[in-house]
Order: sequence, then C-alpha cells, then structure tokens
Amino acid sequence: MGFKCGIVGLPNVGKSTLFNALTASKNAEAANFPFCTIDPNIGVVDVIDERLDELTKLSNSRKKIYTNITFVDIAGLVKGASKGEGLGNKFLSHIREVDAIIHLVRCFESEKITHVNSKINPVEDLETIRTEIILSDLDIVQKKLEKGKKKLLQEKEIKVLEEKLKLLDTGNEVSINDEFEKKFLMTLGLLSIKPKIIVCNVDEESLATGNAFTEVVKSKYTDEKIITICADIEDQIMGLDNNERETFMKEIGLNKTGLNQLIKEGYDLLNLDTFFTSGPEESRAWTIKKNTLAPQAASIIHTDFEKNFIRAEAVTCEDFIKFGSAEKCRENGKLRIEGKDYIVKDGDVLYFRVNP
Repeated sequence: MGFKCGIVGLPNVGKSTLFNALTASKNAEAANFPFCTIDPNIGVVDVIDERLDELTKLSNSRKKIYTNITFVDIAGLVKGASKGEGLGNKFLSHIREVDAIIHLVRCFESEKITHVNSKINPVEDLETIRTEIILSDLDIVQKKLEKGKKKLLQEKEIKVLEEKLKLLDTGNEVSINDEFEKKFLMTLGLLSIKPKIIVCNVDEESLATGNAFTEVVKSKYTDEKIITICADIEDQIMGLDNNERETFMKEIGLNKTGLNQLIKEGYDLLNLDTFFTSGPEESRAWTIKKNTLAPQAASIIHTDFEKNFIRAEAVTCEDFIKFGSAEKCRENGKLRIEGKDYIVKDGDVLYFRVNP
C-alpha cells in the first residue's frame, strides 16, 4: 500500500502547478480563473528510496519496485461549498477518498494571478476551508443521529455523535479519543478527522526564509505540520534531468524537493513504515502502518501469507548493505528468526516462511 494525498485550497493558489510538479506531468491545466480543475487529476509517484537502490544492486535483482504515493488535485473550494456553492459537492466527495489532506495556501503577491477574495490572506483562506469541512461534518453527524433515534445505532455510538455534534456546533473539528471512536467515526466519511499538512506556496525569493504570510500561518497553526514550497520552482526542478536538477537545487540553496518533504511528513503524519524484500527476481519496498505484526506485514505481499505464516527471517537494511547479503548477515549473527508477535521495524529486510 502507498497513501493518497488530496491537494485542496481556494481557486488560484497553485494546486494544479504543484500537482504537475509533484507528478512530473502536465496533466493538470493551470489557468488564471476559478474552477480550472473540475474533475480531480490523479497522479501516482514512486517514492524513491536509496536503501532499495542499494538492495537491488547487492541482490542483482532483475526488477526494482518502489512503493508509491498518489496525489489528487481537487477542485478549488469556495465559501458555501458545504451547501453546494461552486463545485462544493464535488470537492467534498473527492476529499473523502484520500488518506491525508494537503491544505495549499497562497503566500505570495502577484498582479498576474487573481485571488478569489481579491486579497492575499492565507489564514482567512485556511479558515474558509476549515469552516466548510466543519459544516459538512455537522450535516453528516446530524443525519446519523436522526437514524440513531430510530434504533439503528448503539447507545454508545449515539453518545459519541452527541459529543462530536457539540464540538462541531462550537466551530471545532472532530477529535478522536480512543480506538472505538476511531473505528466508528472512520465509517462516517468525516473530513475533519483526516490528517492534514499545511503547505505555504511562496515566491522564489521567499523560499529559503519564508515571508510575512508564512510567519502568520506558523504563529496561528502551531500544532499543525507546515511546509514551505514554491510550486513554480518545483515545476522547473521536475522538468530537469537528475544532474541538472542537482546543480539547480544547489544554486538556489534547496536541500529537498517539495515532493521529498511531503513524503517524509506524510509518512510521519499517517504513522507509516517501509520494509523490504530482496532477491534475484526483485527487490521491493512495502508500506505498512507502524507497529504492524509480521503476519499482517506478510499479508501485504499475499493475503494467504498471513494465515499460512510460520516465521520471518529479518535483518536490518543497514546490516544487509554492510555485509552484502542475507547469507553474510546470517554468518555474522545479524539475521534474526522472528515469530507471529514480531513488530516489523522501518527498514527491515524480510523473508517470510509460510506453509504451502
């Protein structure tokens, strides 16, 4: 599994330009008028991992398969979306399908690109999106409670909904207190419980140090993950070959691309880890939730592996690269035999033994 991120924001904040850059494509039309993007553009991007590159060389693998991340460029939202204004209903339905939300806000001035509210105010933009999401969730919870009164819900579920309704009524997003709430609320399609990253889209001059707009965002949303990028620069970078890209990034003082930043923050936000399998046929990266047990990790490869699981042979990626193979790791006491209660670690190279 990879993960799916939805890029959301008001019209003309740079969503389609960022999408084109992240997916190294020109699929998303970028134009200077609201609702340029109507149907969502979808791009699947390989998560380049140097560890997998090394494993592929050492195992002399015929194939190398990275894990991936899916970006969805969602139609621009406007005030009143929760009531169907603009393309609101489409926006809200598309955002329900993603694992995490990238809130893109405009943090640059430009006479060439109009702003839907005729002024640059990233906090106001974020609050517009937040309000529409809360209103949408409010509608969902109210309708679910009406069904609950008809004896279609457990008493415990009704209590949870009543508590969340109070939060939403006071303009707060839904919070999750325990595993029961998480499982129940995830079935409702609520938007405010989705993990989110705020991405400030700045001009080239502000990329290294930020600007007054980014400072306001950081001071207002102290508990949120915030990244600063320049969508135009990202688009230029992705149009270069690897050598040109490296030179250009050094010249402008950029250590990581926006894609790399988003992947790192996205994995952290969604509590994801990566494990590897490696052999002559293929070396491959696999994405799992943190604290996944070995049998469940095996099921990512094939569903039958979980029920037929016997054991896992495990070695850290660092040791595999240091000693050159699983066999050499075994000879040096670095290969471990793990059972059904083993929690897979990020960077593990695993070989699963299963019943035929």
